[in-house]
Amino acid sequence: MSEIYVGPPPPRSYARMWVSTLLLAVYSAFVLLVTMWPNPQQLEFGSISSRLLKVLHNFGVPEWFGYDKLEFSANIGMFVPLGFLLGLALARKAWWLAIFLLPAFSGAIEFTQGMALDERVSTLQDVAANTIGGYIGLMLAMIMRAMIYARDRTKIERELWERRAAAAAIQRQRAEQYQQSYAPAEPDPVTRVLDADFWATGDAPTVRLPL
Repeated sequence: MSEIYVGPPPPRSYARMWVSTLLLAVYSAFVLLVTMWPNPQQLEFGSISSRLLKVLHNFGVPEWFGYDKLEFSANIGMFVPLGFLLGLALARKAWWLAIFLLPAFSGAIEFTQGMALDERVSTLQDVAANTIGGYIGLMLAMIMRAMIYARDRTKIERELWERRAAAAAIQRQRAEQYQQSYAPAEPDPVTRVLDADFWATGDAPTVRLPL
């Protein structure tokens, strides 16, 4: 039997990895700019936070939700995109590295703030908030990748099923054509009567010659 040549496999697409890595680098630079700015007063976070708290309280948020709670929530939200992009940039089998990279990155930021920036306050609470936000983003990335993988598998299985169904229909059609081509034709009654063996078969009384 001759060997079937299927050719080399198609090249893999690295668009997701390159795009997510680029966005991850840009957002990481933004996070470093915000967290490593020597004088946080110049970023006017205080005035923005007070105005945001006023809006939240006007919309019914309890008064106990003050600046500390808002800062903790902001630290969570700041690392959600970071964990999401990191989950997209890493290979499927290496996603677990993000579990260690996210708290390590936050810990390095807080350590640098405490050692080199006098205007900054370094706390373990910020590391915990950043890590929680990073893990939320990572979980969202894993859910999205799992949904895309399941969708692609479904599309591939549907395509294969349609091809098998089309091949089966063609095979069925060819079998019918073969049976029709090689099926024995009905004998002509006149020719059958003139056959020498016809009268010995017992079929003669059942055959009526056309007038």
